[in-house]
Amino acid sequence: MTMTTATTTTQKKVLGTYGAGSHHWVGDGFPVRNLFPSNGLQVEVSPFLMLDYAGPQYFTPSEKRRGVGEHPHRGFETVTIAYQGSVGHRDSAGNAGVIAPGDVQWMTAASGVLHEELHEAEFSKAGGVFEMIQLWVNLPAKDKMSKPGYQTITKEQIPVIALPGGGHVRVIAGEFDGKKGPAKTFTAVNLWDVILKAGEKVELTVPEGHNTAVVLRKGDATVNGSAKLKGEAQIAVLAQEGNTVVIEAKEDSQLVLLSGEPINEPIASYGPFVMNTREEILQAVSDLKAGKFGQL
Repeated sequence: MTMTTATTTTQKKVLGTYGAGSHHWVGDGFPVRNLFPSNGLQVEVSPFLMLDYAGPQYFTPSEKRRGVGEHPHRGFETVTIAYQGSVGHRDSAGNAGVIAPGDVQWMTAASGVLHEELHEAEFSKAGGVFEMIQLWVNLPAKDKMSKPGYQTITKEQIPVIALPGGGHVRVIAGEFDGKKGPAKTFTAVNLWDVILKAGEKVELTVPEGHNTAVVLRKGDATVNGSAKLKGEAQIAVLAQEGNTVVIEAKEDSQLVLLSGEPINEPIASYGPFVMNTREEILQAVSDLKAGKFGQL
């Protein structure tokens, strides 16, 4: 099927396909497979900075809440999509909340926050399978020192567009088939959950000039006829030129499509800080030591 309003369509060229570039634990609650930047991808996926696929992993019942304790961020946004399991969040800007399966947490660190991300109390006590994606989204230089923000996006707020082949698209950010996602973004970004049934083929329209990537969480699918994604934690990266992405599922497949207007500015990064210059990184470290990120 075709979802397009453009008069002419040109497939985006596939630049490459990659598996997980690294496997590691974030804290004691998030066993992640990193798809970028560990594969050497940076300018090809701008404005996106990082993508970790956590799980799926079974956690035994525990009275102790696993996760990541207090830590800082400055200069970008963190986006967490929950598929299985629940996470609780609180930060130094006074925001707190829980995201459950189907929900999304969109935190704008901007000028700086301290926060913690822990398995939600009841999920910890009961145990269960944990599966989430965390994506870091860069901010333009003019917005890096803006006020921190926080969006809790519930499953019910996310438009779901049914596809004729039995699958569907959830629009978290951007626009698909005339439906806009609830996430407020600083730059033009599309973030869609794409679920396809075996044998289903879909043509998706994304803006010309956007960097675009298709992430396979699980399944077997082909992107634009040449990129084969099979198993778990795979990514196809596409060129800015062109405006269509054709995905054909060989079996039931769970995917995420992300596209965004590139931010063509220098990047200086150090751990949880992403700025434009080394001097700004040093300032971030100084501000953190001085207590300017607030406190939990």
